[in-house]
Amino acid sequence: MIQVGPATRVFLAAGHTDMRKGFNGLTDLVRHHLAADPLSGHLYLFCNKRKNRVKILCFDGSGLWICTKKLQQGCFSWPDVEGTDVSVSLKPEELSMLLAGIELERTRMKDWWRKSA
Repeated sequence: MIQVGPATRVFLAAGHTDMRKGFNGLTDLVRHHLAADPLSGHLYLFCNKRKNRVKILCFDGSGLWICTKKLQQGCFSWPDVEGTDVSVSLKPEELSMLLAGIELERTRMKDWWRKSA
């Protein structure tokens, strides 16, 4: 399981991505499509068209990491994006649920007080 600190943000790219992309291709997508800095230390998630593979791009201070998960059966519950949004911001808990196979649309956060980011 990926441990995400409180200062690390998680961004999910809307739509599907060609999973043949490696470091340069995903870094390019983050820079130009998501308009973000791939060397920021935040996590960037990408999914294929069939929604059975996920790639996570992150920078740890000394180099880039690509983490990949391929499901043997089923698919990820990739959130739908409305309008012209190109990414969705997730909480670390939502990332864990997404990777564990829990549908994010069917869950809800309790109305506890939380300090906003």
